[in-house]
Amino acid sequence: MELFVLRHAIAEDQNPSAPGIDRERRLTRDGDSKMRRIAKGMKALKFKFDLILTSPYTRARETADIVAETFHCSKVLKETASLGPGGNPKELLEELKRNHPRCERVMIVGHEPYLSSLISLLLSGHTDISTTMKKGGLCGLNIDELRYGRCATLEWLLTPAQLRSIK
Repeated sequence: MELFVLRHAIAEDQNPSAPGIDRERRLTRDGDSKMRRIAKGMKALKFKFDLILTSPYTRARETADIVAETFHCSKVLKETASLGPGGNPKELLEELKRNHPRCERVMIVGHEPYLSSLISLLLSGHTDISTTMKKGGLCGLNIDELRYGRCATLEWLLTPAQLRSIK
């Protein structure tokens, strides 16, 4: 399996006086514009996706929508609570194995620090490898057999600026 790990693009700042609406924060105009250029860079690299799983939080969903629109694959876009900021990596991996066993090229869209912890878990079996996932950053993992723990090889980690520069 090729696992593409994408952090959501630049979103509105969190309102400290209204913490309950964190899930509703949208991409900024700049975040939307940069994500569209990132998605074009991904398309130029000829990536393909059998499945795009996204956090249900608005900023992640909008990020995933841009990718699905760019790749003309909205039918393979699905939300899962297991990619939310408080999500459970074990549940995510079980969901992938149970509901999408034939998907070979999967993109997940979510949040930090969850994504870095997930990458660390899949690479080492522990969640303490330090990884920087910038907003709009993309990581590529190769997985022979998906399981909770060490099962992946890091293929690449691209910054948003690198992706935007690809024509």
